Amino acid sequence: MSRPLPLAAALAGALLAAGCASTAGITPQAHLREPAALAAGRSLAGASTPSAHWPSLQWWRDFGDPQLDALVDEALAGAPSLEIADARARKAQAQAALADAARTPIVGLGAQVQGLELPQTLAPAPIGGKFNLAQVLTVDAAWNPDFWGESRAKWQAAVGNARAAEIEAQAARLTLAANVTRTYIALAQAFDAREAAEAEAARADALVALGEQRVRAGLDNGIALEQNRGSARAARQQAQAAQQQIDALRNALAALAGAGPDRGLAITRPQLQLPDVAPPSILPSDLLAHRPDVAAARWRVDAARRGIDSSKAAFYPTINLSALAGVAAGNLGDLFGSKSLLLYGGPALSLPIFEGGRLRAQLRGSTADYDLAVASYNQTLLGAIREVADAVQAARTLDAQIAEARAAREAAGKAHALVLQRQRAGIATQLDVLAAQRPLLQLDQQLAALRAQRRIAAVDLEQALGGGIAVRSPDSTVSD
Repeated sequence: MSRPLPLAAALAGALLAAGCASTAGITPQAHLREPAALAAGRSLAGASTPSAHWPSLQWWRDFGDPQLDALVDEALAGAPSLEIADARARKAQAQAALADAARTPIVGLGAQVQGLELPQTLAPAPIGGKFNLAQVLTVDAAWNPDFWGESRAKWQAAVGNARAAEIEAQAARLTLAANVTRTYIALAQAFDAREAAEAEAARADALVALGEQRVRAGLDNGIALEQNRGSARAARQQAQAAQQQIDALRNALAALAGAGPDRGLAITRPQLQLPDVAPPSILPSDLLAHRPDVAAARWRVDAARRGIDSSKAAFYPTINLSALAGVAAGNLGDLFGSKSLLLYGGPALSLPIFEGGRLRAQLRGSTADYDLAVASYNQTLLGAIREVADAVQAARTLDAQIAEARAAREAAGKAHALVLQRQRAGIATQLDVLAAQRPLLQLDQQLAALRAQRRIAAVDLEQALGGGIAVRSPDSTVSD
């Protein structure tokens, strides 16, 4: 009995070496990009300042509108979209717990009563022809020692996916807050558009009244009168369109807040400030630690790498330890006697030899998953840095446009004031005053649109910088 053991050990060693060699030639092709290697200094030159900070967790409060603050708080408290993200995170956590449970021994307790009667044609009496009962109590245990780390790698992969799902749930909150803020900014612009259209309609009505007087006096032929009537109707139509947009945006805000349309009726005209836009000077090296989608993508990469480890471990032999201990007897009184003891168990060794390429295909799939996760991470990182640059450059350009529009508005205001002075002096007519008022209204509407775009750029930057959410990246290996 002593000779088979060394022989079996030698055979297992040879097969083990053959199994390990079968993983050759299957390696990942993708490589992670380092954030620091993506230069953005020239694109952000003049925008990044040492005094600038990463967004606060409640960055939308920088707009200085309590009504916006309340709407975002309501959305974060009861939006169904967040419940979906949270449910996905809980499911990923449960899967990680299942993977962890697979690493521990299993112990079970069993009790059963079995009956058997053999026909006398198979077994003569007294065995055949008689119904016999057997009572059995057992305790069974099983454990896979996981020498090669397959179960541990599966657990680590599940942990990585769970952490990614948790961060993605946080990213959903950031996206929701940004969507509420953008919709609120659009609502403010719609109110401005309605006000401008109503002012233009009033101006056109004044021109119509003046034109009717001139036609009755024989000073005009009526062409200008009809043109002004058309302008008044067009302005009122624009005011109605702006009101329709206001109603739709109120409904959208109510839905984002997880409420019905009646909630939107209580939303009054926004009173938004214009926050500064200045990213921190340490971009892009620390972007990974602040962007939830980048950090989640990094966890997916780590989970995929653990998947490769698990697939490689499947090439090694597996050892399962199992044992069963119990008592069995035909009569209940004999169940706990010394002769009723039942024992079974021992180690089991299995090694894949001819598996039709299944393990190699599985490993190829795991490496492809890793390459896909790396490519997704790289794409997410590139997109994050681009979004920061887009928001900063948009804000910079819009600031210049707003400055020019304000200067033009100031000049138009001075011209209008001069015309009013001339009218009071009897040199200019009411028609001249109304004509000078038109550029003012147009520039007011243009400024309102530019301010809305500038506020959107501020939201874009807050979101591009991670929205103040604290996340953790897998910069160290998962421990036991």
